[in-house]
Amino acid sequence: MAKVTVRYWAAAKAAAGVAEEPYEAATLADALGAVRERHPGELTRVLLRCSFLVDGDPVGRRGHETVRLADGGTVEVLPPFAGG
Repeated sequence: MAKVTVRYWAAAKAAAGVAEEPYEAATLADALGAVRERHPGELTRVLLRCSFLVDGDPVGRRGHETVRLADGGTVEVLPPFAGG
């Protein structure tokens, strides 16, 4: 299991109540499952609309279970942003 930091932005940050927190997970799917367990409710709904960066790289349409996490890595949780 990799030790990663999950960083929340905008609506995800508001729903989580924190800007970032540590998790241990092997894949993005594992990390997001742990996030949902820790923050049931609004954040779980917000995650449905989010895109994700892993160590600065967009996940895009890849299956979250196929995205491996590296020890010391970062997962960015990006809700849709308004404005420009």
